[in-house]
Amino acid sequence: MRRFGCTVRAFRMRAEYGVRMAVQEPITGFAVAVVREDGRWRCSSLDPGALAELDAAITELGKLRSTGAAFGLLAVDDEFFVIVRPSPRGPSLLLSDAAAALDYDIAADVLDVLRVDPPDEDDDAVWPEGDLEILSDLGLPGAELQVIVGEVDLYPDEQLQMVAQRCGFAAEFTKILDEI
Repeated sequence: MRRFGCTVRAFRMRAEYGVRMAVQEPITGFAVAVVREDGRWRCSSLDPGALAELDAAITELGKLRSTGAAFGLLAVDDEFFVIVRPSPRGPSLLLSDAAAALDYDIAADVLDVLRVDPPDEDDDAVWPEGDLEILSDLGLPGAELQVIVGEVDLYPDEQLQMVAQRCGFAAEFTKILDEI
């Protein structure tokens, strides 16, 4: 069950840990689906609702029919990014900044699925949560993804551009961003 854009469990977790969500404002950014099939990359935009709720992103990605790799790249409000890779055993997830869960429902939802407590409000360190090996089979080892996430002077779209470059779909990714 969902309440205020998050699961009831996540809502209770936020109440238990004293986390208050920011006033609901329009979320900017982009949500892109990436598919590799028959050796070719294809990028398409996802519904903007995927930026607000993890369930929406997973549902949108589930609509893709592919025999190859499929995942989503979400850049939220120039603050953080999420990589979502659906699988039959549940989604693999990477949140670039765990502290984003203090202000964004989708980030809190990621931590909820990962069963990770949100950071303290006083903690200003940036660290990722989730599977750093999420794209290792596509040419981006976890150690390199850790370096990309650690580039805190870059905006999320720039970090995701580096991901696209390293995996080999930079041209397709740039093209879809130009269309969005």
